[in-house]
Amino acid sequence: MSKQYSDRNRGVKILFMSVGLIFIIRLMVLQLFSSEYRELAEVQALRHRTQYPARGLVYDRNGKLLVYNEIVYDLMVIPRMVKGLDTAYFCRQVGITREDFEARMDKAKKYSRYAPSLFMKQITKAEYACWQNKLHCFDGFYVQQRTLRVYDRPIAAHVLGYVGEVNENDLKNNSYYKRGDYIGRSGLEKSYEELLRGTKGVKIMQVDVHNREIGSYQHGQCDTLPIEGINLYTTIDADLQEYAEKIMANKRGCVVAIEPATGEVLVLASAPTYDPNLLVGNARGKNYNILSNDISKPLFNRALQGQYPPGSIFKVAQAMTALEVGAITPSTGFACDKSLVGCHNHPSARSVQEAIKMSCNPYFYQTYRRVIQQGKYKSAAKDSQYGLTMWRDYMLKFGFGQRLGIDLPNVSTGMIPDTAYYNRWYGKDRWSFSTIYSNSIGQGEVQVVPLQMANLACIVANRGYYITPHVVRYYGPDSTRNEEFIQRHETGIKKEYFDIAAQGMYDVVHLPGGTGRRANIPDIDVCGKTGTAENKGNDHSVFISFAPMINPKIAVAVYVENAAGGGGSWAAPISGLIIEKYLKGEVQRKDVERQYMEAAPCQKLPLPHKAPKTKKKKRG
Repeated sequence: MSKQYSDRNRGVKILFMSVGLIFIIRLMVLQLFSSEYRELAEVQALRHRTQYPARGLVYDRNGKLLVYNEIVYDLMVIPRMVKGLDTAYFCRQVGITREDFEARMDKAKKYSRYAPSLFMKQITKAEYACWQNKLHCFDGFYVQQRTLRVYDRPIAAHVLGYVGEVNENDLKNNSYYKRGDYIGRSGLEKSYEELLRGTKGVKIMQVDVHNREIGSYQHGQCDTLPIEGINLYTTIDADLQEYAEKIMANKRGCVVAIEPATGEVLVLASAPTYDPNLLVGNARGKNYNILSNDISKPLFNRALQGQYPPGSIFKVAQAMTALEVGAITPSTGFACDKSLVGCHNHPSARSVQEAIKMSCNPYFYQTYRRVIQQGKYKSAAKDSQYGLTMWRDYMLKFGFGQRLGIDLPNVSTGMIPDTAYYNRWYGKDRWSFSTIYSNSIGQGEVQVVPLQMANLACIVANRGYYITPHVVRYYGPDSTRNEEFIQRHETGIKKEYFDIAAQGMYDVVHLPGGTGRRANIPDIDVCGKTGTAENKGNDHSVFISFAPMINPKIAVAVYVENAAGGGGSWAAPISGLIIEKYLKGEVQRKDVERQYMEAAPCQKLPLPHKAPKTKKKKRG
């Protein structure tokens, strides 16, 4: 009997021990190995609220505020905690439809049922004020504060850029960003993202079973404060930028202005442009679609991304290269032989200076031929390959055919063809000067970016070198500067040759027979060079310039697309107005200002197809 009771007692003990062991194992699994319940417990007890820092402010070169921040709110949701919600009432309060609610909630659940997820973004103060007192009725929802970009003046959209919500690639490539964060997408916002964004902080709050915050966790000892972004102080002259955009408002093209001695970009205006405030807030997506579908391409930054034939402005670089390699001398003259290439009527140029002034096509045909075919080899093909390689090396020193290194994203390189290019196109040893002579007058395969055109004007203004163009002077409280933007880039061409170029460009604007007389400004020695670039439809109008001739303060490139009449008709007078505004503080020639401010010379879109013709009669 006692043995029977003993066995029964042992069985009961084993049963209780087994049950206890099962509970212990289950608790270990829940606490040590399963994240699901741990996350749920933390969410119910603690709320990690991201503290977004204010992005850095952006100023112009004179201390005028260009970009600042405005407080907005994000509505967050923890799907697991949404219980007993009157969906219709909730939708009425926050201003969304039932379909919107379901779509947003499904997206949040797919991300995580337990972690906070963005439900509505960028809610303004006015919108939030309408229902903030009712937020406690909606279990699982709360708001967190952040800032929104505001642009004080509707200018410089292509320079400043915009921010957008991070995508999957951003999350994959950089662990700093979390879903719902914002990142610079273009312009300075993208180039200086790591400085502008600051550092996020976190505030840990205790919440009760009703999802109400009941205080800071451990009196805030575990909180981290956000660190504001660093301010940028740009080189842009806001008043001059605004003026350039007004002139170009009814045109297609761009204006780039640089301070030659420093490489500081004063103006970078692409037309048509847009108000940067359009790409902010909840209307951003809708506005972006409208802008991206616009046939005139307002989102396209023509100043940095446009690749155009340079036309006759390229003759300045051609002349300097030919002088340096000894293909011509300053006093070399050529007859204006229109059987070689078309030209306008003018006397034959007796020197490099006169050739630049009159923009003589046959002169630069002969000049380019001497550079390409130097008689080093008996074979015309091999001789041309030797000459082209030498010529291209000098073009690269002028900053063509490469990204100039400006502190903005998405910059095109242009095109300076090399021997490999022509070997692929025509076949090895099957091309020579006679095949590629269109390059001599800035047509053919040569493509340049307007920023490079303005840089060419800087090179002549500086008599042979340039500083990398840039749009940020310094940043932060310590006025930190980028050392790359103080280094000189030498062309390797003698200063005295650039003196000839500067004098020739002065004659273009000031002497009878010059092709850029409409850029003339009383009391200012403007030096310029016109260009007419063939393309689809009407030709492009091109002009580069700098002023004053001695100790230049500004260099300008103007490109007006499909504006019949040549560089002297449209780009030259616009350049003159920009220079006058900058050097005099105001434009005194009001009749000229009114004429070109109101003019709309660009051929309407879409353009008819028009194949370039090298022998077309052109004037500069």
